[in-house]
Amino acid sequence: MRRGVRLACDVGSVRIGIARSDPSGLMAVPLEAVKAGEGAFAQVLGLVHEYEAIEIVVGLPLSMDGTEGKAAGLARAWVDALCTSVTVPVRMVDERLTTVQAQRGLHAAGRSTRTSRAVIDSASAVVLLQSDLDAERARESK
Repeated sequence: MRRGVRLACDVGSVRIGIARSDPSGLMAVPLEAVKAGEGAFAQVLGLVHEYEAIEIVVGLPLSMDGTEGKAAGLARAWVDALCTSVTVPVRMVDERLTTVQAQRGLHAAGRSTRTSRAVIDSASAVVLLQSDLDAERARESK
């Protein structure tokens, strides 16, 4: 496994949830979500520099049957625009059910749906990144 911090982005129409890994790639932790729009690229770029990130993982919101809908198109367009601003690799990964998993985790921690709205996007980014880190470790152990 390559060492270095990875960032994950869960792209939404209102907010972009962001998470980062530790340098060893074992654990994902949430960062604050950023407001979607043009300023988001500058904020993500700032985080790439701040954490010296080696990669950005962006969720691809596929339908349960694996097809791409409107949300996937939004995410792909966002990645295309992001790639013009960053020098690190950007990779899209399937994010099906990350929001559901994140919401379950927040409920288990005592948060209601209402009180978790502000953090659900970053919690989803954590689920996305942790799943990707775990899958990479599993592939390397074979």
